[in-house]
Amino acid sequence: MDVSAKLVKELRERSGVGMMDCKTALIETGGDIEAALLWLRERGIAKAAKKQTRVAAEGLCSVVEAGNQAVLFELNSETDFVSKNETFLKFLDSLNQLFAKELPSSDEEALGLSLNGQKISDIIAELTFTIGEKISLRRVTKISKSSDQVFGSYVHGGGRIVTLVVANGSNVDAAKDVAMHVAAINPQFVDQSQVPQSEIDKEKSILKQEALNEGKPEAIVEKMVMGRINKFLKDICLVNQPFVKNPDQSVEQYLKPLGMSVASFTRLEVGEGIEKEESDFAAEVAAQIKG
Repeated sequence: MDVSAKLVKELRERSGVGMMDCKTALIETGGDIEAALLWLRERGIAKAAKKQTRVAAEGLCSVVEAGNQAVLFELNSETDFVSKNETFLKFLDSLNQLFAKELPSSDEEALGLSLNGQKISDIIAELTFTIGEKISLRRVTKISKSSDQVFGSYVHGGGRIVTLVVANGSNVDAAKDVAMHVAAINPQFVDQSQVPQSEIDKEKSILKQEALNEGKPEAIVEKMVMGRINKFLKDICLVNQPFVKNPDQSVEQYLKPLGMSVASFTRLEVGEGIEKEESDFAAEVAAQIKG
């Protein structure tokens, strides 16, 4: 039977389920909204959709390389416990293999890919229901390099942090060392040329006020500010930072004798940018007692 778009929209608003599942439910129940809601509940689809509103800020990040291309991504769960679940890890491995072959460049593209004849978005919906926690895929990023560059990747904590460095030169081990440094120190820019002038001006203003508040003579404040700005830039720029494996030299000083330099870096850490819900355990217990 044909189901009107209006009916599908109404069921979607009431159930929180995707449009295709709503349409199927209505077809199966002859266009009866109440029966369709029951149909969705009986199959666990409505329950899985409800879980999608939860916050999934745990999980693992991953990076895969394929020739001159690489893909980084994050697979999230609600708890760290689930990220160690065998089913979760098996799916992560399947994504690694698929992405190394298909090289998606965005979340949307990745979710539209098929694995064993099933769309990734549908598999994630099923996993959400099977595992009992919201599972989500995000921050799918494709990085390219030229033939005279190398990738250096590093995975920390099983995937809590992953980094990928694109380096000019041919020493892969050195690029991996820098990727380890990026994971540990978390620089914001490759070098000072990448720092926006607005950010430098803002920092200058703050440092100048700090110096004046310290009672320093205005005549020497400018020199003090310049010195502190240089330190600020060194702190946030990768090439100027003390190299994590040998703090007596900077990253740039480590790479230069090897004929290497950093072109770019990417760093993913689990849960970045996700607003986690703050739970008040005492209030939850009190509410349960009252209930």
